[in-house]
This record gives sequence, C-alpha cells and structure tokens, in this order.
Amino acid sequence: MFYLLSQLSADFPAFNVFRYLTFRTGGAVITALLVAFVFGPAIIRWLKRQQGYGQPIRTDGPQSHLIKQGTPTMGGAMMLLGITIATLLWADLSNRYVWAVMSVTLGYGLIGFLDDYRKVTKRSSAGVAGKSKLILEILLAGAAAYWITTIAAPDLSGNLTVPFFKDVLLDLGIMYVPFAIFVIVGAANSVNLTDGLDGLAIVPVMIAAGVFVVISYLIGNIVFANYLQVHYVVGAGELAVFCGAIVGAGLGFLWFNAPPAMVFMGDTGSLALGGALGSVAVVTKHEIVLAIVGGLFVLETVSVIVQVASFKLTGKRVFRMAPLHHHYEEKGWAEPTIVIRFWIIAVILAVAGLATLKLR
Repeated sequence: MFYLLSQLSADFPAFNVFRYLTFRTGGAVITALLVAFVFGPAIIRWLKRQQGYGQPIRTDGPQSHLIKQGTPTMGGAMMLLGITIATLLWADLSNRYVWAVMSVTLGYGLIGFLDDYRKVTKRSSAGVAGKSKLILEILLAGAAAYWITTIAAPDLSGNLTVPFFKDVLLDLGIMYVPFAIFVIVGAANSVNLTDGLDGLAIVPVMIAAGVFVVISYLIGNIVFANYLQVHYVVGAGELAVFCGAIVGAGLGFLWFNAPPAMVFMGDTGSLALGGALGSVAVVTKHEIVLAIVGGLFVLETVSVIVQVASFKLTGKRVFRMAPLHHHYEEKGWAEPTIVIRFWIIAVILAVAGLATLKLR
C-alpha cells in the first residue's frame, strides 16, 4: 500500500503524507491494533475449541497458577498476524532490513508454535526438547545476522558501537555474527522467561519496541544521527514502522491478556517478540542499549542462571523460585503488584536507554 499510495503523490499532493515515516509508523500502530481487536475474539474462540484444557500449568510452579488451567495459549499468533499485516501495508518493502527482521520474527514464532503445539497435544509443560529448540534458534539467528552484515555499510558491518562514546567502534570481524546470534537468541529466551504472569511480558516488550521506534527513526535519519553524534545506518529508519506494529499488536493483545487473561501468548509470541527486538537492535547497532532498555528481561534471565548455578554448586537456592517474578509470588506479593512494579522498572530502564542517545 505504501508504494501505491506514494506513487499517487505526483498527481495528488495530499498523498505525500504517505511518504512520511512518522505517519506510516502511526498507521502501523493503528492497523496492528485493529487487527488484534477484530480477529482476536475469533482466534481465542478457535484456540479454546482446539486446545480443550488449554496451556498445561507447571506442577512445580506457584500453586496460585492452577486456577488459570483451561486458558488457551498460542495467543502470540494474534500479534504476529497484526505485525505482519501492518508491516506489509505501511513499510517500504524494498528495504532488506524489513525482510530480515520479519524473517526472524516469523521464524521464531514458528519455533514457538511447535513448542506450544507439543505442550498442548502431549499435555505437558516440557514442549520441544531444549537442545533442539536452541539449535533451530541459533541457525535462524545466524542466517539473519549474516544477511544483516551484508546489507550494512562496510564501515559498520562487523562493528559494535558502544553507548556514551560517539566515536568508539569495536571491530569484531568474523566474531560479530556469533555475537549477533547471542543477542537475538538471548533476547528471545529472555522474553520467554519473563512471560509468566498476566501482562508481565507484553508491556515491557511494547516499551522496548517504543524505544526502538525512536532509535530506528533517529539512526536512520542522517540529520538527527549527525546532531546526536551517533552512527548513521542507511535504511534503518524503516524499522520504526515495524516496531510501531509491535506496539499496536501488543496493545491489542493486552486487551485480552489483562488479568484474568483470556489467552496466553505462549512461546509463539514470546520467542517471536524477543527475536524481533534482538534483530532490530542488531540492525540499528544498539545491541548494548537493548540490554539496558530490556534490563528487566536480563534480570529475569540472570535470576534463573544464578538459581541453577547455586543449586548445582552448593545445593542451595538463592531465590525461593526462579524466574524472579515467581520469587516474589512465593514471598506473598499479589500478582498485580508484581506486574505493575515490574512495568515501572521497565519504564525507568527505557528512559535510561534513551538517554544514551544524547549522553556522549
């Protein structure tokens, strides 16, 4: 639609508005939101019919979660539908970065779908074997990372930018692709670990996507990039449309995921959204900033690593239960209290991440 409408601007000046990235980003937000609102109820009804008992609840998890038995999973499909339609309608499809991040998003969504499908059909919380899932994630991330390096300008390809330093570029050479794989796979699984309470993961994802709407727009605009003394990435601005679509789809999903949740996003959504954020960070050369903006996801992941390492080495647990949000559940915090406080942390970290654009 972007191409067709922009071509009309020669005869109808009013259509010039479709050339503006900000307008198209807003269009993507609204489109993805409407897709979720329009198709969401039907998708949820279909998932209920197909899944019966819904997502299996971990028997070793908090006992309060047992009341959620019967809630369908795979709600991430609703968001992927909105993101895909909005991106195809509003983004410049000649931009290869758009296809790179979309490939990661849909690919990880498929991996998550297979995992959710196995959980539902086998009535087990185990899903696809961890090693098999990780191998698929690494292969997909590796292909996308290599593709992104071939698109990037020679002076940026294979280099890592460092926040707060305007002229620092770390040349990782052939090690950049493994590093990018780590970023994408790490982001995907971090969001996956955070997705344990109603609304807990989706709002921080939207906050992070909103931050990267700004980063993508500024990084992809040579005037703003020079003013802020950040590295200009040709074509990265188009990812603002994609990130806007994530925000819109997330808002639509939250309508149905707000406590008590009518549907869970499942691995279909969490892996896809995490992979999307990771791939956008790689394209915009803001991989380290993602760790700041998505610090909540990092904290949840570290809590699991610390818990496992401590138990294996000493036989003792640091937290009552991991990931971290379960620790606070076991301490008696109400679920809404945990969720809202974690949202506040996500907002604070988002502001800190945005601050890196100017503090150089």
